[in-house]
Amino acid sequence: MAISFDDKLDPRRLRYFMQVVERGSVRGAAEALDMDASAVSRAIAQLEGDCGVSLLARHGRGIVVTEAGELLAVFARRLQNQKQQLLGQLDKIQKVALGHVDLVGGEGFVEWLTRNSLQRFMTDRPGITVDLDVAGTEEIVRRIVDERAHIGLVFRPPRDERLRLHGACPMPIVALVCESHPLARLGRPLRLVDLLPYPGGAVHESFGVRQHIDAAAISEGQRLQPVFTTSSFSALGHFVAAGLGYALSTGLCIPHLGKGAERILALPMQNPLLSQGQVHVVTRHGRVLPRAAAALLRQIIEDMPLLEQAVCAGTREEM
Repeated sequence: MAISFDDKLDPRRLRYFMQVVERGSVRGAAEALDMDASAVSRAIAQLEGDCGVSLLARHGRGIVVTEAGELLAVFARRLQNQKQQLLGQLDKIQKVALGHVDLVGGEGFVEWLTRNSLQRFMTDRPGITVDLDVAGTEEIVRRIVDERAHIGLVFRPPRDERLRLHGACPMPIVALVCESHPLARLGRPLRLVDLLPYPGGAVHESFGVRQHIDAAAISEGQRLQPVFTTSSFSALGHFVAAGLGYALSTGLCIPHLGKGAERILALPMQNPLLSQGQVHVVTRHGRVLPRAAAALLRQIIEDMPLLEQAVCAGTREEM
């Protein structure tokens, strides 16, 4: 008797396989499943036998996913998403009161999200759980495309037909300096060449903000060499507050300082590339979001004018 496709993809073995993929090792998957590692290994071996291909390969103490394994992982995620969509459609007659949303964005948006969209959304729907993860542009895009996150907030996402853009907010890149810094006395929009004599800070190259800055530097024939780089916008703001130098970033990373602290100014830049920055709300093109995620997406889009006001107000107040 022929073996059907459903028989080959035993749901239990497929679940074990996805745990190994997510955890990066058989032992990590076994701990998450509260199982013996040898039992997980046997299940994966049986799944590989059913599929007729190698799904995982050993690499040191961990594992790497083969090309066939990547295809199976994408299929499994899509299958899970389809199940969620079905349950969401069956639940249409009920109020959006339960569910979970995976949200990912740059660190600069965390405070604004928690004070605005998430505050309203979670207050009205206490039964919904939200996971907010912080990442750089490249990782945000990967998580949305791989359907590991429902919604992303990202600065200048790359052109990618797999992404759906729902809204945009102007977010210029400015030079953040202490009020006593020599750059604060120039009294005009800054050129990148004005920054060269002074130490500066920047986020890592995986961030859209940094990629935008590097493109502007190329357009002016300049090369900025920051003395301080970080994956944290908060750390960048405190680098400036400590008087260690300037930072090119958005006005959202200006830290809240105590009384008596020197003011931080947000100085406009002359390069048009830096004044054209935007933040976008993105989802996976073609993906039907669960009802809870769709509701949060609507809330964030509705609140985008408030984000623009916060950016503009913060920049004006510090100039």
